[in-house]
Amino acid sequence: MYIYGASGHGRAIIDLIDGYEKIHGIFDDNPRVRTLLGYPVLGPIPPNYFFKSDLIIAIGDNGIRQRVAQRLQGKVRFGNIIHETAIFSKRANMGSGCVVMEGAIVKVSSLIGDHVIINTGASIDHDCEIGDFAHIAPQVTLCGDVHVGEGTLVGANSTVLPGVKIGKWCTIGAGSVVLHDVPDGAKWLGNKLASPVFTKVA
Repeated sequence: MYIYGASGHGRAIIDLIDGYEKIHGIFDDNPRVRTLLGYPVLGPIPPNYFFKSDLIIAIGDNGIRQRVAQRLQGKVRFGNIIHETAIFSKRANMGSGCVVMEGAIVKVSSLIGDHVIINTGASIDHDCEIGDFAHIAPQVTLCGDVHVGEGTLVGANSTVLPGVKIGKWCTIGAGSVVLHDVPDGAKWLGNKLASPVFTKVA
């Protein structure tokens, strides 16, 4: 597998896979980054580079991850990573470029989009839908039939109640309890809507 991104999330990805998966190369646009956990960083992806294996975009920022995926679309196949301690229902579905980290749970009839991060210990209950480029942070609980829109960050230790729909490119603050639907581009902090201003991400 190839890894794009040589910062904190890149280290987390290496830690997930280097015991069983050959790392063919690590790329990053920052020329000052030369190594990552002992692996050489090759710099930016050269034009017309031939990939021997799948690539994972190891970038935690949802908007940047989206832009990189769009730039590389059609040039490489994006892989998925599911840690051996995660529980992923055989009746759930996932797109490409996703990471399901240690201890995460994804239950029956859930649908995970492309380039989604399901972080450590997160719990996704039955019939949830997670949009492309979303990030479900550590120890989040999504109760049944929750919908999370494209590019949304659900902060660590948050709980989203059953049937709640969260829009695109929202931010749910850490430790929040989401009681009601959240419109596109809004911020939810604690147990209330903090900012319903839509911000479109190119």
